[in-house]
Amino acid sequence: MMTKETQKNRVRLAIAEKGLLCEEYDVSLPLSEHNEPWFMHLNPTGEVPVLVHHGDIICDPTQIMDYLEQSFNDEGTPKLIPEEGSTYYHRVQHYRELLDSLQMDAYTHGCILHPEITVDSHIPAYAATCIRTQIGNTQSELKKLAEQNPELKDAYAAKQRRLKSKLFDHDNMKYLKKLLDELESVMDQVETELQRRVEETPEEGGESWLCGDFFSMADISLAVTLHRLKFLGLSRRFWGDGNRANLETYYERVVERPAFRRVLGHVNNILISAVLPVAFRVARKNAPVILGTTLVIGAIGGATYLAFLYMKKRLTLSI
Repeated sequence: MMTKETQKNRVRLAIAEKGLLCEEYDVSLPLSEHNEPWFMHLNPTGEVPVLVHHGDIICDPTQIMDYLEQSFNDEGTPKLIPEEGSTYYHRVQHYRELLDSLQMDAYTHGCILHPEITVDSHIPAYAATCIRTQIGNTQSELKKLAEQNPELKDAYAAKQRRLKSKLFDHDNMKYLKKLLDELESVMDQVETELQRRVEETPEEGGESWLCGDFFSMADISLAVTLHRLKFLGLSRRFWGDGNRANLETYYERVVERPAFRRVLGHVNNILISAVLPVAFRVARKNAPVILGTTLVIGAIGGATYLAFLYMKKRLTLSI
C-alpha cells in the first residue's frame, strides 16, 4: 500500500498528457527498493518519484512537473500551465498548490488502520494487521541499512524519525478527523470552481475542466486525488448521491481521458499494479527458464499469486 503513489502518478500522468516518451523504472515499494543504498544515493529521502534527465536529478514531484513544462514546450506539445501572469496561470497555481498540500499519506494510513471510516474501500481486510507488523520491520531494516552504509547514516536516521512521527499522528483518530474535515473544505472550493465552469459558456464542442476550457496541472492534481479517495473508500463522503454533483461528473469524465486510462486505469487496478511488478521480480529470481507461450503465461500467473501472498506478509508503507 504505497502512500507516495499519488506523487508518482501525478508525474506519470503529466508525462502522458504532454505526450512525452520516457524510460520508466519501477522502484518496488513493496520490496523496499526505495530504501536500498543505490536509490538513497539518488534521493536521500528515499521517496519516489525521481527524474534523471541529461545528468539532472530532480526528486520533488512539483519541481519535476515544472521542469517538464519548461523543458518540453515546443509547438505541438500540450501546455499544462498557462502563461505566467495571466488570470488562468494564477488560478491553476492556486488549485495545484491547494490540492498538492493535502495529506494523502495520512488519509491512506488512516483508512488502512481505521477501516471503519471508509465505505466500499478497495483496501484488503488484512492490511491493518499487516501494516502494524511492517512498521516495526521497516524500523529494523532502516537501522540495519544505516549500519551497513555509514555514508548514508544520517539519511536513514532522518527517515526513521519521519516514519515514527508520521505513524504516530496517522493512527490518531482525532488528528485524522481534523484532516478529513479540512478536506471537506477543499472539496467545497473545488465544487464551487467547477460550478463556475458550468455557468460559463464554453466554445461549441469544447470541454471545461477545473480552471477553464483546457486541461492543466491543477486537473492532474485533482484527478489523482479523487482516484486515491475512491480507492480508499472515501468517495461517498465527498461526492455522489446528489452531494457535490459537479465533482462527481468531473471524476466520471476524467477517468475516460486516454492518458488517465493508460496511466491509472480503473480503481480496481491499483492493487494489481502493485502486485504485478513484484510478480515479475519473483518470477525472475525463483522460476526456471520456461519455453512455450502457455507455460510462460502460467508461470506469470503463478508468480502473481505468489507475489500476492508475499504482499499479505509484507505490506509496505512508503514513508
